[in-house]
Amino acid sequence: MESSIRVRIIVAGTLAASAAAGAIIGGQPASARAEATTGHVQSSIKWGGCPELAPGAKRDPRQTCGTVKVPLDYRHPKGETITVAVSRIATAKDGKKRGVLLFNPGGPGLQGLDMPGQMAQTLPKTVLDSYDLIGFDARGVGRSTPMSCGLSGSGLLTVFPYPGAGGSIKGNITAARAVAKQCATVGDKLRFFTSANTARDMDRIRQALGERKISYWGQSFGTYLGAVYTSLFPRNTDRMVLEGNVDPNKAWAKMLNTWNQGMNDRFPDAARVAAADNANLKLGGTADKVTDTFLKLADRLDRKPAAVPGTPAAISGALLRGVTYQMLQHNETVPALTQFWKAAADLAAGKAPRDADVAVLRQIFAETPAAKGVPADNQVTMALAMICGDTTWSRDVDSYADATAAARAKYPLSAGMPNNILPCAFWSKKPIEPLVKVTSHGPRNVLILQNRRDNATPWAAGRGMRKALGDRAGFVGVEHGGHFAYATGSTCADKATVAFLTKGTLPAKDLTCAGPKS
Repeated sequence: MESSIRVRIIVAGTLAASAAAGAIIGGQPASARAEATTGHVQSSIKWGGCPELAPGAKRDPRQTCGTVKVPLDYRHPKGETITVAVSRIATAKDGKKRGVLLFNPGGPGLQGLDMPGQMAQTLPKTVLDSYDLIGFDARGVGRSTPMSCGLSGSGLLTVFPYPGAGGSIKGNITAARAVAKQCATVGDKLRFFTSANTARDMDRIRQALGERKISYWGQSFGTYLGAVYTSLFPRNTDRMVLEGNVDPNKAWAKMLNTWNQGMNDRFPDAARVAAADNANLKLGGTADKVTDTFLKLADRLDRKPAAVPGTPAAISGALLRGVTYQMLQHNETVPALTQFWKAAADLAAGKAPRDADVAVLRQIFAETPAAKGVPADNQVTMALAMICGDTTWSRDVDSYADATAAARAKYPLSAGMPNNILPCAFWSKKPIEPLVKVTSHGPRNVLILQNRRDNATPWAAGRGMRKALGDRAGFVGVEHGGHFAYATGSTCADKATVAFLTKGTLPAKDLTCAGPKS
C-alpha cells in the first residue's frame, strides 16, 4: 500500500473493502472459459525502460518494463484492446528458478508497477533466487490505459463518505449523485474495468511471460483479485499469498460494513500509545480517556473545522477520521498519528501547534506530485469502477440513511461511514456479468496471512476468505495490529510465508503467530 500518508490519497487506502450486496452466482462465466482460446494472445513482452516516475519517487534500477495488449471486453476478444503495463526484476538464479511471482498492492486503484522493487527489499535470498518478480498496473490504473472521471475537489472524497455534523448524509447523497453522473460521461468503456477482467488480464500476462503457471502475492483488494484469478484459472495458479484479506462473499457493501468492528479492534492500539505519552500529548491518561477525547474532537470538528496555518486546508471531523483510518494501517505511523491528534486538538482550541506537530501536519498536507500521464483522479475513478461495476448496489436512499444512523450509534469511532451512501447507488451501468464465485475447488496452494487487529480488512474478513477457499488454503493469523502481516515483526508469520514460497509448505492446521515483541 501507500508508503507515505497524504491527504489526497485518503480516499484510496485499502479499498479492499467497499460496497454493495449483489447476488454471487457460482461457476466460471462462459466468456471466461472461451477467453483462453479465442482472440489474439500476446506471446512475449518486449522489455525496456520504465515510465517516468513522479517527482521524488524512486525505483529499483534493476527493473525493466513492457506492455501486454488485452481485450477491453473479454466477451468480444477480437474487438478493442487496451494496454497493461508490466514490470520485471529478474532475480531468479539458473538452476533454482521456480517461476514468476506476480504482485498486486490492492486499492483498488493502487499502482503496482514498482511493487517488485518494494517487495525485493523484504524478501530473503531463497525467495529471490526462486522467482523473477513481476509487477503490473491493473487495467485502467496508472500506466495501463488510465481512466478518469475528471473528478476534483470534494468529488475525490466520495469513496469514503463520512456523514456531516450530527450524522446527516444529505451532503453525501448530493455528492454521490454528482460523481456518478460525471463518471457516466466516460461512456460504456468504464464498465469493462472490473475485478474479473483484471484477473483475466493476469492470465494474459502469464501467457506473454511464457509461463505455464504463475505465483501471486496480493495485498488488501489484491487478495480478492487473487481469489478471483485462482477461481477462474485454478490450473494456471502455482503458489498464492493473500495478505490482509477481503471476504469474497461480502463483495462489496457487506465487506465495507466490517470496517466498523475493524476500527473498534484497532483504535485502542493507538489510544494506548497516546495514553503512555499523556505528559506530552495531554489527550488522556488511559486508552478509554483518549478515545473519549478523540470522539469529542471529531464531533467538534464536524461542526467547526480548524484551519491549518500556512495552508488552504482545514481539519474537519471527516478529515480527522480519514487520516486516522489511513495511519492505523501502518504500525510505524501510529506515533505520528497521536501527534496529529494533538495538533488537531490544539488548532480546534485556537492554540498554535507545537513545532513537533507542525512537522507532522506538513507531511500530511504535503502535495503529492502525480506521475506524468496519470490523471489526478485515476485512483478514485478506478476504485469506483471496480466496486460499483463489479456488482449491483441498492438504490434505496432512505436505507443508507437508516443504516448510517444505526452504525453511527453502535460504532462511534467509524461514525457511520462504512454504511453511508456511495456513488455506486446512482451508477449508470449494470454489471456486465455476475460476480465470480470463489470456492474450495482446486489445488491446495494458497496461504492466507491475516492480522488480528486490521482496521482495513478486519479479522472476520480474513476468516471469510479462509471459509471460501476451504481446504485449498492454509491460514496464518497474527496477534498484531495493522494491515500487513509479513515483514512487520512476526518471525513466525515470516517463516511460514518463506517456507510456502520456497518449498510449497502450508500449515497443516490454522496457525496462530505471536506479533512482534513490544
